[in-house]
Amino acid sequence: MKTRLIVIGRTIDKHIGACIDDYTERIGHYMPFDMVTIPELKNTKSLSEDQQKEREGELIMRQLEPADHVVLLDERGKERRSVEFAAWIEKKQQSARRLVFIIGGPYGFSPAVYDRANELVSLSLMTFSHQMVRMIFLEQIYRACTIIKGEPYHHE
Repeated sequence: MKTRLIVIGRTIDKHIGACIDDYTERIGHYMPFDMVTIPELKNTKSLSEDQQKEREGELIMRQLEPADHVVLLDERGKERRSVEFAAWIEKKQQSARRLVFIIGGPYGFSPAVYDRANELVSLSLMTFSHQMVRMIFLEQIYRACTIIKGEPYHHE
């Protein structure tokens, strides 16, 4: 199974960027994985929040294939412990050809993206910057890979 993470906008903080690169490389040792960065919209001052979500949604939808299992990172999504998340990924490896996680823009997702999603996942009830969400989520994917392989990274 291939796994993809789609994000809106580049990572500005170089320290967070270094961590993202590190975890992306680590995940690649366990599964085919890539991260797609959709550039931030230009001239957003003239756009309403809904218009911005719609335009970002169009760009997101272009990255998706019909058979993709699409999971949005959303505050209303299901929370899982790390071992539960690992078991969930392992199960998806048996049934999905491509698993696509999406971290939306500053205002969330358009209705079209919500309609296309198969599931919603939440990292926490707390709010994090989009930059930090990327890093934390990639660490959780890496952690899930090590749990699946029975490696000593995760302690419980």
